[in-house]
Amino acid sequence: MSEQTLTRAERLRSLKVIRRLFEEGRSGFVYPFRYLWLADEDEDEGATEIVEVSTIEVVSGGVEVLFSVPKRFLKRANKRNLVRRRAKEAYRLGKGEIVAAAGKRKVRIALVYSTKKIHEYRTINNAIERILGEISRNL
Repeated sequence: MSEQTLTRAERLRSLKVIRRLFEEGRSGFVYPFRYLWLADEDEDEGATEIVEVSTIEVVSGGVEVLFSVPKRFLKRANKRNLVRRRAKEAYRLGKGEIVAAAGKRKVRIALVYSTKKIHEYRTINNAIERILGEISRNL
């Protein structure tokens, strides 16, 4: 399986974990994103276990990510979806560094778009690369 995928298991979905991320997580800002992240050493409610299903092995730890484009900034759903798709693509292609740095830890990241302007893919990609690099250095 390719390493450049964004599977359902890599998306942050648990409301309990999302609430904890926004309450306890560390935050920062790299234009045009506000980001929050939380690294857990121990395995808790959202962590995966080592499971072997045929030839695919899911290892404990990893990175879960949430993408948010608030209606407050972009009113039209198609514009929010465009920005979200660009952010997901930039993350998908650049996630190798953060996944390697995370190791066995469970890292949760929320990327919140924070401007009314729709930026080009290049701008979004540069911002996400900087965010992932900064989080990797702080792990």
